[in-house]
Amino acid sequence: MNILARLVVLVLLLVPVIPLSVQADDDLAAVRKRLEQRFTDLTISDLRAAPIPGLYELTFGSRIVLVTGDGRYLIQGDLIDLESRRNLTQEQHSKLILKSIEAIGEKNMVVIGPANAKRTITVFTDVDCPYCARLHQEVPKLNKAGVKVRYLLYPRAGKGSETYKKSVSVWCAKDRIKALGAAKSGGKIEPRTCANPVDEHLKLGAEVGVEGTPTLVFDDGRIVPGFAPADKLLAALGLANGEKTAAPQ
Repeated sequence: MNILARLVVLVLLLVPVIPLSVQADDDLAAVRKRLEQRFTDLTISDLRAAPIPGLYELTFGSRIVLVTGDGRYLIQGDLIDLESRRNLTQEQHSKLILKSIEAIGEKNMVVIGPANAKRTITVFTDVDCPYCARLHQEVPKLNKAGVKVRYLLYPRAGKGSETYKKSVSVWCAKDRIKALGAAKSGGKIEPRTCANPVDEHLKLGAEVGVEGTPTLVFDDGRIVPGFAPADKLLAALGLANGEKTAAPQ
């Protein structure tokens, strides 16, 4: 059974068990209170009514689920509008990811590319990841086509690992771009420590759902896991063959 069929079945099963009083009388404040009582260890980032009567879109971090107004039932999956063929959950998820990335700010990223870039790619990168190194070799082509690349340091081995320490050293180097290139090519970089955003990058990656590196996030919210050559990335961004596509507003 495909995802659309599963979603329809779930909705048909759930709707009859939602009390009419809940559908008619619940407001967001009351629903939020019930959910906070049920999910005591969860910080609710956002709550809004879903397009389906009696269901609510619950956001925590960068994750989105659907819940009934009484807080009893939860649906984990994508909500798709069959008329417009739009994945409503994915659209909202993309907005949340972009908001979280922009909250970190470029001052806390390793940025390579023109200030007046046509498009922007944000990359979760591990300095010891072979495919990340291959992607880094494609950056000059991306820059030449008007794409700015913003790196978030994401040591997959976690905090305290050698890769983590190397990531911190890259950030603390006098020339971060040069140090990043050296680290990715297997060169030696001087061990350094300083105030750094690596923990923040790790936290964001966990919220986004990064499972491997590199993980790319386009400026329209699309997530591209794994390596892809510059030509394919440019085509995906609408910049193939010299096209000049502006970043989405």
